[in-house]
Amino acid sequence: MGSKWIKARLALGCIQPPRTLDEDIISNSNSSSSVALTAANNGSGGGHRRRYSATADSLSSSTASVAADCRPSSPTTPTPSSSGLRLSRHSSKSSSKKTCAICLTTIIPGQGHAIFTAECSHSFHFNCITSNVKHGNRICPVCRAKWTEIPFYGQTSEALRGNLRDNSVNGNRDNPLITLQQFPLPQPDFNQNISPTYRVAEPAIFDDDDLIDEQHSFREQSAHDASDDSSNRRVEIRTCAEVSAIAKSASYNNFTVLIHLKAPVARISYNDANASSQNSRAPVDLVTVLDVSGSMAGTKLALLKRAMGFVIHHLGPHDRLSVIVFSSSARRLFPLRRMTDNGRNQALQAVNSLSSNGGTNIAEGLKKGAKVMLERKCKNPVSSIILLSDGQDTYTINGPAGAQSRTDYKSLLPNSIQQKSGTSFQIPVHTFGFGADHDSVSMHSISEGSGGTFSFIESECVIQDAFAQCMGGLLSVVVQELELEFNCIHSSLQIDSIKSGSYHSRLMADARKGCIAVGDLYAEEERDFLVTMNIPQASVSEMALLKVSCVYKDPITKETAYLDGGEVVKVNRPETTEHVEVSLEVDKQRNRLKAAEAMSEARSAAEHNNLVGAVSVLESCRQSLSESASAQDPLCVALLNELKEMQERMSSRQVYEASGRAYVLSGLSSHSWQRATARGDSTSSTNLSQAYQTSFMADMVTRSQTMVFPMPPSPPVRPPRSLSGRPSPR
Repeated sequence: MGSKWIKARLALGCIQPPRTLDEDIISNSNSSSSVALTAANNGSGGGHRRRYSATADSLSSSTASVAADCRPSSPTTPTPSSSGLRLSRHSSKSSSKKTCAICLTTIIPGQGHAIFTAECSHSFHFNCITSNVKHGNRICPVCRAKWTEIPFYGQTSEALRGNLRDNSVNGNRDNPLITLQQFPLPQPDFNQNISPTYRVAEPAIFDDDDLIDEQHSFREQSAHDASDDSSNRRVEIRTCAEVSAIAKSASYNNFTVLIHLKAPVARISYNDANASSQNSRAPVDLVTVLDVSGSMAGTKLALLKRAMGFVIHHLGPHDRLSVIVFSSSARRLFPLRRMTDNGRNQALQAVNSLSSNGGTNIAEGLKKGAKVMLERKCKNPVSSIILLSDGQDTYTINGPAGAQSRTDYKSLLPNSIQQKSGTSFQIPVHTFGFGADHDSVSMHSISEGSGGTFSFIESECVIQDAFAQCMGGLLSVVVQELELEFNCIHSSLQIDSIKSGSYHSRLMADARKGCIAVGDLYAEEERDFLVTMNIPQASVSEMALLKVSCVYKDPITKETAYLDGGEVVKVNRPETTEHVEVSLEVDKQRNRLKAAEAMSEARSAAEHNNLVGAVSVLESCRQSLSESASAQDPLCVALLNELKEMQERMSSRQVYEASGRAYVLSGLSSHSWQRATARGDSTSSTNLSQAYQTSFMADMVTRSQTMVFPMPPSPPVRPPRSLSGRPSPR
């Protein structure tokens, strides 16, 4: 009767068959007719398997009959507008030959792992898919089908617990009780009229960006915050001399002064799908340039889509996003669009439509991303480009990776967004090298030339966390165009050198004045610079060395702030001095610079096929750091661990080519900019550079790892109706 009833409903065009008593019992057990969980017994039974199936015996024949009648000629992917469930033509007998798309290992029943088979017929290890769901994902990582039911750990209903009671008695109490969370299929809003802009031909000029809401003022909120505590909104400057005292009769060459900057704290609330305002931070223009070449097929593309969903979810209605994709050529999916509800839906629709094929043309993708930024009609205060690729540029660069004879990789970067000498960066490009085959040299060069960072994503599952950390910074910019200035005070002093990493520094002709273009700072970010000079003999009891000041712009109020004459570095000049200890803060920053120099030198040796020499350089640096005064400082401990990791990744040419080069370049990017980058495997203690990670970055990474996206309410259960339209008797 059930089978005929279902067939009749489907023949009349009904989407869902009526609920039967058997279906109600299964629904009350938090289970589904489309999902099966196979749990392997780890006890004394060895290979004995227990199968917990949500399919009732009374429905199995009718379901199979419907599947036979409705099965398409080729596999299809459920769409958001389809309410019925399509069953795969592949039987569960073939599950032993399947591969889990999350951990990429073979699914073998009876080997101690529970198996989850989704309604789209794809199977996963239960632990893998519950972790995936915990991140807020309700989409199949393989076919992108939207699931109506997802697994999670919890307590089952009494009905299902009764079916499992025998298993507990037999000693299987450690197996988690499994339940399913059911969601309604999303229905399209036909009144919204979302146009597929990503299919429209591109205009000659990219001036079709959404207008910025000029009525939305950030000044009022900022003024209110400033009146509450103006000191918390100012950049903090601290200085520290290498030693506190120098004898009058002594001279001191290469005397080092540390200049420390710290960005103000900000009360920032990240925007999500329910946000209506963003007065607490500066809005962002973000262009993502994504590799969709053939090598991104499968799990890589699925995880990239999920990571982009996380990015889109955390952009507010005053942020704007554009997505560029490239393979053999590049195309713009949609222009800079405000992430309102409509804009967010269009962005998700465009990203979910992506497929992978073709070669890898990084240059064209980057140029098109820059074109979006350069030709926009209006600009948000913060602008940035995110570039991700998993392969070599097969159209612009020739030759083996890392070869010294290769073309200058900065030629891939449009001149209009390159860093100009003595000025702040215009549009930083944050690059992400994905996997073992990406061109880390090109990606590092692109980021270095624009003031961005280079992150090495070794494991596929880290891509969302890497994007999250970057977003935590971009959504917390509190200082822009910061320029640091310092002047010699004593008439006999001259500046010898400025150690600023990748930040542009200038020394005036008389060597008595220097500047560092710092640019943007994220909330609570810190910067440390070392200035050296030669201290002559003196007859004074105290010598004033440097006067430090800075100027910067508030990205919210657009006002310019000056910190002039606040910090003066002095050193005592007594008649005689006993042993004077070197400042631990200065020693710590020296160690950071020393480690960065060793990384650069080791990389150069490795590129010349001298891996033994490269490892020796790193080992010598580790020995020096371990014997320094600040060896126990957390930063130095992290540096020691990082240098050891690099040594291991230079153990052979094969290992260096696969991961060593990218790991070293990402470390150099992090230390030269003093900004956190992702590198290595997610399980590694040195995955994220904790020394430079701000609290907002850490919060976004935590969100990526634990956040569950908002769940729509379940629809009311209606009684089944007969063909005549009257409720069916139960």
